[in-house]
Amino acid sequence: MNKFKTLKSIPAYLPIVNIDTDMIIPKQFLKTIKRTGLGRNLFYEMRYDENGKSIEDFILNKSPYNKSKILIAGNNFGCGSSREHAPWALLDFGITCVISTSYADIFYNNCFKNGILPIKVSDDQIKELSEYSKRQEEISINLPEQKIIFGNSEIKFELDEFKKKCLIEGLDDIALSLAKSNKIISFEEKLKSLKPWIFND
Repeated sequence: MNKFKTLKSIPAYLPIVNIDTDMIIPKQFLKTIKRTGLGRNLFYEMRYDENGKSIEDFILNKSPYNKSKILIAGNNFGCGSSREHAPWALLDFGITCVISTSYADIFYNNCFKNGILPIKVSDDQIKELSEYSKRQEEISINLPEQKIIFGNSEIKFELDEFKKKCLIEGLDDIALSLAKSNKIISFEEKLKSLKPWIFND
């Protein structure tokens, strides 16, 4: 996955609480196991009417928010089912950072495995950042320093050091396993000599 260090974008503000994964990417789009192509169906039922026509008033259908890389959302973002298609859809749309007051645990962890930075801030800080969205002004994310920078102000955010390392170095679960390939090979060779019958065809 792509490395994440810094990011600058006009944020899109979606002031809705309890946005679940079915709202992020509805169940009819879960047939694919590909991580690409889901972005066009992100927030499908809010972005399109019953005839599949774009709803012009929806934030991600409007310029410049249709190019936003940062999404500011309401409390308990990503609740509901554990579908990994939800972060896939956000990432395919171009969103690589979500800012909220809280997240569902599975969604939160899935973000890190797919190169998305989920940041937790307070309600007051959400309100402060939302003004920059309304004014169509950029904010910056500095992951190494764990800062959101806007105007002459900044917000420090907390983050698990291991999750931070994985994002900065672009390490998903497969990459973490491959990083230990020498130890895996050594273990298998040792096991083969001690218990050769395990490897017999």
